[in-house]
Amino acid sequence: MWDRPDLLNSAASALYGLGALLAFVVVIAFTLRLPAFPLREIRLESAPVHVTRDDIERRMSGAIRGNFFTLDLESIRASFMRIPWVRKVELRRQWPDRLEVTLEEHVPLARWATAALVNTHGEIFEAQYTGPLPVFVGPEGAAKEMAIQYEFFRRGLSSIRQRPARLLVSPRRAWRLKLESGITLELGREHIEARFTRFVAAYERTLATLDQDVQYVDLRYANGFAVRVPSARAREPARGHDGRTG
Repeated sequence: MWDRPDLLNSAASALYGLGALLAFVVVIAFTLRLPAFPLREIRLESAPVHVTRDDIERRMSGAIRGNFFTLDLESIRASFMRIPWVRKVELRRQWPDRLEVTLEEHVPLARWATAALVNTHGEIFEAQYTGPLPVFVGPEGAAKEMAIQYEFFRRGLSSIRQRPARLLVSPRRAWRLKLESGITLELGREHIEARFTRFVAAYERTLATLDQDVQYVDLRYANGFAVRVPSARAREPARGHDGRTG
């Protein structure tokens, strides 16, 4: 090799090239840390409903480190996710000095007993909320299914001018729905939607015509349902949609 000037020249050129590349990398790495690339603006892409400016400033004060290029986006994302109302966050650098933040907030659907809230995705989260919400009570892991069924119940009840107030699922998966009017619907563990639909279809010509307020409706009958009113200790049969009593 030493008697081959052409090989020696090629090797020298390669070494010079490698040295220049390493020097370039070092220069770039050093340049990216210079104060010439400061982050000057954090912009929210949409106005939050529940997340306040104080929430954001408090979380960002310890998370924003470095310049435009060296920001730790994962650390910033984790800080945003610690804000109770934040469900999801997307971050994007915008040249030359801006960080764009897109927040997705939880939309409250119900209260989870007395300890937390349930969002419209059926996810449980903890946050302060003073507005009126229905209440869900159920076993662990039931929130998503309850959110889906709640929407089915809500749509059906709107046709008879009623609204759900409390939805309960027992550990044995028995369903009970209390309405804002005070009526409790006992739906049981099977054929939940069919039983509920039967109640809605029969309501206007049965329960709505009674002189007394109805407290309790047992829908666990094959062809009808039974009702209880304040003045009666025992259940009194009411005719279902097919004309037969439960």
